[in-house]
Amino acid sequence: MSIQWYPGHMEKAKREVTEQLKRVDMVIELADARVPNSSRNPMLDSIMKDKPRLLVLTKSDMADPTVTASWLEAYKQDGLEVISINARKQQGVKSLIEKSKQLTAPFFEKRMKKGIRPRAIRAMVVGIPNVGKSTVINRLVGRNTAKTGNKPGITKAQQWLKVGSTMELLDTPGILWPKFEDPLVGYRLAVTGAIKDELLDFGDVALFAVNLLKERYSDALKERYSLADPLPVEGIDLYEEIGRKRGCLKAGGIIDYEKAAEIIIRDIRSLKLGAITLETPLDWGNGR
Repeated sequence: MSIQWYPGHMEKAKREVTEQLKRVDMVIELADARVPNSSRNPMLDSIMKDKPRLLVLTKSDMADPTVTASWLEAYKQDGLEVISINARKQQGVKSLIEKSKQLTAPFFEKRMKKGIRPRAIRAMVVGIPNVGKSTVINRLVGRNTAKTGNKPGITKAQQWLKVGSTMELLDTPGILWPKFEDPLVGYRLAVTGAIKDELLDFGDVALFAVNLLKERYSDALKERYSLADPLPVEGIDLYEEIGRKRGCLKAGGIIDYEKAAEIIIRDIRSLKLGAITLETPLDWGNGR
């Protein structure tokens, strides 16, 4: 799948993040719990340098809880500070604040020894588009100060927001990276909506999703689309069967692949197939 999707505003956002880094005490990196590693921008490692960083797996309600637990364990074994949250239901938000206090405690202790008065934690919030960044920020702040939406590219500019007297958050636009080294990363991000739909070949994305679901969530497929055992061996045959079940037919009984693809992707994103995760730590070799 070839996608041209690295617009100029993302390059500008990358420069601005790099420039603002010296003004913050820590970084809160958000990743989608459905695609934890695929939704982590590899450029951040070089940009963030030695800043304390908290990895937050968002949208945990949409992800397979068993797989999320394995990701948390894999990241912790890798030495990362990580939590999962469901910002829409306020689950894990307090843990985010407490973890941030722990991570910045050494910095503030040094300041106190120098006689510098305490102040709020200054944290930069980063993540790729559509990772739920604005929803997390709104829950932390306690009001809808950041625009939200189920599509990438909502946040266009940086802004500072206060979390009571405890924290000050620097909201940044979502930043993708110029090239996917692994094409599977592109497919996973496309399924979750991190890449604008108008840039995608929905048929290719849906076929990828069907193959993955057949392998890992076959029962969910059978239940959602009333499919009988055994499922078709080939992914394209399964794709067509779903199209027939959903009435995606043109004149002469020909499958309307585009319509079928839209239904499949929409069903995944709206949890019609339940909470699913598109990658496991084993897909990456111990999670990295």
